[in-house]
Amino acid sequence: MKLGIGIGWRPEIAAEVEALTGVDWVEVVAENLCADHLPDSLVRLRERGVTVVPHGVSLGLGGADRPDAERLAGLAARAELLGTPLVTEHIAFVRAGGPLTASPRLEAGHLLPVPRTWDALEVLCENVAIAQDALPVPLALENIAALVSWPDEELTEGQFLAELVERTGVRLLIDVANLHTNHVNLGQDPAKALDELPVEAIAYVHVAGGVEKNGVWHDTHAHPVTAPVLDVLAELRSRVDPPGVLLERDDAFPPGAELAAELETIRGTLRAAGGPSGTERRNTGPRRGTPAPTRPGARDRTAVAQTALLSALVAGTPAPEGFDHRRLRVQSRALAAKRADVVAKVAPELPEILGDGYRAAFLDYARTRPMSDGYRRDALDFVERILVHGGLPDPVAQRRLTHWWEDRSGPRPPSRTTRIVRAARAALAGK
Repeated sequence: MKLGIGIGWRPEIAAEVEALTGVDWVEVVAENLCADHLPDSLVRLRERGVTVVPHGVSLGLGGADRPDAERLAGLAARAELLGTPLVTEHIAFVRAGGPLTASPRLEAGHLLPVPRTWDALEVLCENVAIAQDALPVPLALENIAALVSWPDEELTEGQFLAELVERTGVRLLIDVANLHTNHVNLGQDPAKALDELPVEAIAYVHVAGGVEKNGVWHDTHAHPVTAPVLDVLAELRSRVDPPGVLLERDDAFPPGAELAAELETIRGTLRAAGGPSGTERRNTGPRRGTPAPTRPGARDRTAVAQTALLSALVAGTPAPEGFDHRRLRVQSRALAAKRADVVAKVAPELPEILGDGYRAAFLDYARTRPMSDGYRRDALDFVERILVHGGLPDPVAQRRLTHWWEDRSGPRPPSRTTRIVRAARAALAGK
């Protein structure tokens, strides 16, 4: 299906997206939609004939666990609601631990890279097959950006993607900004990856901005698209005429005129690159590694490896052997910073109550408290920690924080935290 030129729809720029001309389709984060109701802006876009594609971020198809049936059902419901021609997700893991490793469940709150090994490929392919059976429309999977690489990988990125497509028939969502990120951070050649992957399987392409700090490229989606990313887009266009190309922006949203200018730059890059038109050129470079025989226990081995990495990143356990310790520290800080930012969005009252001290307090909390059940639970756990460990010096702020926690903690047996909070509230009321 030919999608054309699109942009990521976000509530913060809903009006700007509606006003843009020449936008053929939009992509929306699936988890940000209700399963039975669309925002008015998306309703209006659909009435105009604009295709809306749901883009999932929480399935974790590259994880050791089989896909969660409830999450799959939710993604399927959103696909039905939108009448979309396809849904997309990521080649990543987002959680680890649990029954497979007899250890606490850990959430990354972020997309983490899958080891490019035969074990991980086997697990991913089985998970993809489960997802495909549960979804009403075709699935496409996105390559991700990474700050760290796994030791002892057995396939290149292009080989891994080619094997995935061959075994499952899944489509690909190629993010050229992520290819550039992995070039800067991991030394991987985008042109080689494009030569090795099956370009005929591409459903569409992502383009996004980022920034380089201290030799590390951060895929922020909060900066303008840079020339090196556009160069990778041109490389891809020289090999295939992609069915769709989409601009992503997730933060620091610019005025509509700047978004329109970036879209026009993308159109110009595609025109200037030329290349195949109408029919895709199949790559003739090396695509396959040497297949390893299927071995029992691939899922268990993948679970142990992913849990060890995630625990090092979010719980301060020793780094697994073979990883770059400096890069792990960078990734760990990035995960904590993202947690702070997302909690501030889902619970905006907390930065307001805590003021300038919010970020430092949250990062101190995150250093010893891994996320285990999503950002809203994370916000509650953060506030519980403050209330249990002495509260706030300002009685007004303390009262507001206590009320906030009580309003959202929900009915449950009075735990030690609940008793402490109630005692603190009673003490304040007696002053």
